[in-house]
Amino acid sequence: MSDSYAMRSFADAIRKKERGFITGNSVYLPFHCEIIRIWIGKEMSLLSTPEVIVDFCDSGDIGMREGRFYTNLVFRKWRDLQRELGHHKGHIIINAAEKGADLFRSENLHYIRISFKDDRKELEFELIDNPFDL
Repeated sequence: MSDSYAMRSFADAIRKKERGFITGNSVYLPFHCEIIRIWIGKEMSLLSTPEVIVDFCDSGDIGMREGRFYTNLVFRKWRDLQRELGHHKGHIIINAAEKGADLFRSENLHYIRISFKDDRKELEFELIDNPFDL
């Protein structure tokens, strides 16, 4: 891996409490990862469960690009994620592995919860065990 394009670990970013940001329907993550699935969950009810957004078979729902130090996810069916999920109303969950990790080893797969706090554009990250038990 060259110095001009160093991959950023999500485990390191979460441990260091790095923050991402959101603008409209675009989420910026301060790390790189191999994404398996993405869910959006609403926190309005104890009965609500996350909705699978994409498993990357059909790329019409989400766009993804990587910069040198970030990953950008664009949720095409949403206009304002902050309004819909901010103030602790919801979250995004990513099932992912570190870049270059063996996807066939279960210990390499993790769930990353992306939280929208208050009215700020900042995102917080945490590793969770089960996306259906929040």
